[in-house]
Amino acid sequence: MSSIASTSLFMAILSLALLVLFTGSTSAQLSSPDFYSKSCPNLFPTVKSKVQSAIATETRMGASLLRLFFHDCFVNGCDGSVLLDDTSNFVGEKSANANRNSARGFDVVDDIKSAVESVCPGVVSCADILAITARDSVTILGGPSWDVKLGRRDAKTTSKAAADNGIPQQSFNLSSLLSRFNALGLSNTDLVVLSGAHTIGLARCTSFRPHIYNESNIDSSFARTRQSNCPSTNGTGDNNLAPLDLQTPTAFDNKYFQNLVQKKGLLHSDQELFNNGSVDSIVQSYLNSQTSFFSDFASAMVKMGDISPLTGSSNGEIRKNCRRAN
Repeated sequence: MSSIASTSLFMAILSLALLVLFTGSTSAQLSSPDFYSKSCPNLFPTVKSKVQSAIATETRMGASLLRLFFHDCFVNGCDGSVLLDDTSNFVGEKSANANRNSARGFDVVDDIKSAVESVCPGVVSCADILAITARDSVTILGGPSWDVKLGRRDAKTTSKAAADNGIPQQSFNLSSLLSRFNALGLSNTDLVVLSGAHTIGLARCTSFRPHIYNESNIDSSFARTRQSNCPSTNGTGDNNLAPLDLQTPTAFDNKYFQNLVQKKGLLHSDQELFNNGSVDSIVQSYLNSQTSFFSDFASAMVKMGDISPLTGSSNGEIRKNCRRAN
């Protein structure tokens, strides 16, 4: 064999090796929405049908399902860990401060998982189901859509402490909110636009009591209205509910930002986004353009969904039951 032929053969083998290496490295990342196109071709319509049914039964469920995805991703990444029940080996995220007596929709996720298992058993992770469910919930309630990157696997364990440390609290000031989001690779803009998820859903009296009684950066008439259904005494009316968005609590729109400018944010952490701080102008931009809000929200949801996923055959598992490891 000539030296030219030998060199050509060597280069061809090297190119093939590099291609295999490159392909192997990218497989550890989340894939495009067609990750299950062959293994579970009916995944998207199966999930959407169940989400539509759940929201038709209770409109609030859309916000609850979206919140589960948020709380999952902020604790050790988007790995389905928020769905795990406690075991003899660990106390899970459901009893964490941000989830106890407020995280809901687990039965709906169980229903979706069962439906998915019936069409493609043992294929789709609970973590991916949460990601798809969040997108569908937003879209069904009038918000934007986006392509959900897939390929996550499920965590086998978790802890209450991880959730207590990971999930931003309604008592956080702007600095604490920014710090937590930035630590996960999310920008100041991501903080504001993702907080716009509070354009849907309800909150318990315990979540907003300090804000409506003890703080001055709130519209006085709005505070009095909220006080009428949330007594000042702890333990009284704790579970009474109020809409996070005063104007259109069941529609995904940009009214949330109008509320903030009018000092009618329900939670302390909401109003911190418009309180003479560094992100006031971002709030104003979304108030002035729902199109920008929708576009940026979709991008931020994809970005949040990329937080520390478990990928590859050696990490995590595909749970048969979202509430417990296999």
